[in-house]
Amino acid sequence: MSSVKSFSVLPGFGLSMGFTLVYLSLIILIPLSAVFIITSALTWTEFWAVVTAPRVVASYKLSFGASLGAAAINSVFGLMLAWVLVRYSFPGKKIVDALIDLPFALPTAVAGISLTALYAPNGWLGQFIQGSLGIKVAFAPLGVLVALVFIGLPFVVRTVQPVLQDLETELEEAASSLGANRWQTFRYVLMPILLPALMTGFALAFARAVGEYGSVIFIAGNIPMVSEITPLMIITKLEQYDYTGATAIAAVMLVVSFVMLLIINALQSWAGKRTGRNK
Repeated sequence: MSSVKSFSVLPGFGLSMGFTLVYLSLIILIPLSAVFIITSALTWTEFWAVVTAPRVVASYKLSFGASLGAAAINSVFGLMLAWVLVRYSFPGKKIVDALIDLPFALPTAVAGISLTALYAPNGWLGQFIQGSLGIKVAFAPLGVLVALVFIGLPFVVRTVQPVLQDLETELEEAASSLGANRWQTFRYVLMPILLPALMTGFALAFARAVGEYGSVIFIAGNIPMVSEITPLMIITKLEQYDYTGATAIAAVMLVVSFVMLLIINALQSWAGKRTGRNK
């Protein structure tokens, strides 16, 4: 009996896999491997001295800490925004939906300048926040957090929104008919379904925030040991023609980011298996 070949629009597995590997190598693997190759010119003592310098360590804490904080904030408010956009109708809904994508289209430098103008001590919002509440936003670590929240919000909204659109309201009605209140319906019925998408949005927002430079550099103030981000330390090393030092710091960021994303993806896969969405 002759075997019947399944029809596929794309070419066979061998050609497709070969093209995929070549493309990934040229775009991702070779540039990333160059970071470690250049860094290998340093001895272990020199490498450790570069990546554990006090200013560099302070920048790690700010970059990764603010990125995690911004991703967490975006997870909460991004879920709320996606819920409102999917479940409610109101005047100007399409305008609000379009504004969600503004950080995607807006140049990062323009975003940084705009946020600085708003939150500076003499800005429209900063003069009230700092003058009345005594909270310094611009030229402080809080300003970095604000900028990262701004650029990361669309990732969560656009990741959760399609899942909410596919979610049948009959599930909520069934839970309500069985005696569940609103919190129990959200906690035990909706949240397990939304959790994988929410964690995906969190990972995307975190990844974008870690490497962000343009929107942060203006509002941060770049005060040594206070509001310097790690990408700024890499740029500083490059301006000093210290290429091995720059790649050493970049290698640390790459490894830490990869490990954190690996953990997040593992949690996402675990959550998907619990809900039966991943087999």
